Amino acid sequence: MPLTILGIGTAVPCHRISPVESAAMAARISASTPERAALLARIQRRSGVNLRHSVLLESADHEAGIDGRMPFYGENSPSTGARIRAFETHAEPLALQAAHRALADAGLAPERITHLITVSCTGFQAPGFDLALMAQLPLDPDVERTHVGFMGCHGALNGLRVARAFVEADPNACVLLCAVELCSLHMHYGWDAEKVVANALFADGAGALVATGAAGAAGAAADAPPLQVLASGSTLIPGSSDLMSWTIADHGFEMTLSAKVPAAVAAHLRPWLERWLSARGEGLPGIGSWALHPGGPRILAAVATAVELEPSQIAPSAAVLRQFGNMSSATILFILERLRQSNAPRPWVALAFGPGLTVEASLLG
Repeated sequence: MPLTILGIGTAVPCHRISPVESAAMAARISASTPERAALLARIQRRSGVNLRHSVLLESADHEAGIDGRMPFYGENSPSTGARIRAFETHAEPLALQAAHRALADAGLAPERITHLITVSCTGFQAPGFDLALMAQLPLDPDVERTHVGFMGCHGALNGLRVARAFVEADPNACVLLCAVELCSLHMHYGWDAEKVVANALFADGAGALVATGAAGAAGAAADAPPLQVLASGSTLIPGSSDLMSWTIADHGFEMTLSAKVPAAVAAHLRPWLERWLSARGEGLPGIGSWALHPGGPRILAAVATAVELEPSQIAPSAAVLRQFGNMSSATILFILERLRQSNAPRPWVALAFGPGLTVEASLLG
């Protein structure tokens, strides 16, 4: 039984940071010389990101300067404990916004939900924001809860795989999946080539979707055929374990993002993707639209080169990166929402990359 997506909702914090402010922030926490500050400004300009939202921004007044708008990052790097406490404060409201919007888009009442899947790699708490969703949507106390944690940028696709398993096991299941990532909590202090690039890309956001089996798809939007998740796939690129990592350190979670990642993706993606699609009766020429997680502009370019995509085919992903930045696992839900709203040609392939180096894929139609 295919997983049918009935509704998608997204949310971002109310305040956003401009490229000029991003460069100023980077210089303040990572640059010890004018030369490094100038390099950070160039990295920001090449990031493909125009705007990023952050729960740490306390004002919309851009004239107040970054010191006044984001005092969380002062002279000294906040401890991991302080960053996790900020996650506990800010994750719940953002998750609720996205979940409310997904339910409204699906036209379903919260009491219809039987399974709740939460996704995050930027915060840990127990009980977590799943209990806030239970209490404030509200959901039935008998809802079965599953958390997909620390999977990185492909976490939402892992969550979709779990949701498919639920509806295959129970034709009456109705799943709410909610991904919340507060990446701005983990800005890195000091000079590290890989980490200053990550500082320029990542942002905060939440995405949610409501899905059920085909038998329960009556609530889907009437102006388009139901959107179904037809298959999931995963592969580990050999010899790539040192290219991307996400670890817990004394001053936040630390991202390792090697400059070799785009080349590894370009070399290994197409052969695997062709085999995976062929086993499902599809081929690259028949894919109507692509939801590519924009880990950065070079990764988008590597995928486009490997799969021979036109600029228009990666435009939805590039637009989300430009307007919101890389929101880790939540990002793919922003792209799926955009494709769904535009009634983009089907079938779709969603792709995301994470520590391993792992490729995760979903086929939707």
